[in-house]
Amino acid sequence: MRFNTRLLQGTNPFDTTGATLPAVYQTSAFAHESAEQLEKVFAGKAPGFAYTRISNPTVMAFEKRIATLEGGVDAVACASGMAAVSMALLNILESGDEIISSSALFGGTLDLLADFERFGIKTRFVKNMTAAEIAPQINGCTKVIFAELFGNPRLDVVDLAEVSTLAKQHKIPLVIDSTTATAALILPLAHGADIVVHSSSKYINGSGDALSGIIVDGGKFAWDFERFSALAGYQKMGKFAYTARLRGDLWRNFGPCIAPQNAYLNCLGLETLGLRMERLCANALALAEFLETQSELAGVSYPGLASSPYKGFVDSQMEKGQGGAILTLRAGSKERAFRLVNALKIPKIATNIGDVRTLVIHPASTIYLHSSEEKKSDAGVYDDMIRVSVGIEDIEDLIEDFGQAIESMKGE
Repeated sequence: MRFNTRLLQGTNPFDTTGATLPAVYQTSAFAHESAEQLEKVFAGKAPGFAYTRISNPTVMAFEKRIATLEGGVDAVACASGMAAVSMALLNILESGDEIISSSALFGGTLDLLADFERFGIKTRFVKNMTAAEIAPQINGCTKVIFAELFGNPRLDVVDLAEVSTLAKQHKIPLVIDSTTATAALILPLAHGADIVVHSSSKYINGSGDALSGIIVDGGKFAWDFERFSALAGYQKMGKFAYTARLRGDLWRNFGPCIAPQNAYLNCLGLETLGLRMERLCANALALAEFLETQSELAGVSYPGLASSPYKGFVDSQMEKGQGGAILTLRAGSKERAFRLVNALKIPKIATNIGDVRTLVIHPASTIYLHSSEEKKSDAGVYDDMIRVSVGIEDIEDLIEDFGQAIESMKGE
């Protein structure tokens, strides 16, 4: 089956009614016929559900759909994208370990990695996610290589073939945040990634109505259980060792469970992911091409533009050469950026991405408010930058609106 067909074939193993979507099990606990049966469920010796913080039928239906779609062995859903990134990394890290990461990360993730340092987990940042820059940073403490597939908002693109080859040579797991690409554009596990993370609040959900995140394990990384001692107790689980530890230990104990209603809304949104991404990517490219012609702007960045240094990676890795649905533009100064944003009539000024509506934000004064000037620069964030999360509106309307806003900015 092709992508859009597969999206509609998600199974719900807990339903016997023939319902095309999972039921919402909005309950905290699940009763059992005997104490012995509940004991078996808690011990993992019998299938079933006990408490929604640990597992829930609606949530598991969502997890299974994503795992199947991404080509993973299992998936674990979380309450937010940040919870998913936290759990994905902490599941294999301990004090004294190190991460190698791209510096072009979402501001919240940069703040998270700064918090990790207080627990003795250091991050070595590289400006460009290339083998040449990563290799010198690898040492005996390196336990994870982490990057966003499309840097948000720098919009650099990781060459997965090159980076995954280096990671495998050094027996280090490659964790990829594929939120801005989604499975509609690329399956990172098929290109060498070991673990994939999504903020499913974004494009998977698509309507901006449910916070959530999800972690997908490819099940193919050869864990050295002496080196990755956090997983040692789950060695008998084989290819499920990573997610078994998540479910039975870290994620279970930290409690970042997704609400069943949000899992249902994500299942609903997932079914139109392919169609939405086609429209979003087409709109983003057309808008970027228009903005590139505007002499009043100091620059436009979009990976799908012919002028982008990452166009080759987009063409070679992404489905149909689609470059995602985020672009950035530079207005020349913070004041001009604010005037342009305020003159727009269609886009909403909001911090989310992946909505069906076009959203704009000034990253330097919001998402990167707590970042140093050096970290902002390394992430590709400037005072005159505007990030645009392109929606599914008629592209003619978006172009006309940005055109008049640029004229308004120029006039003032």
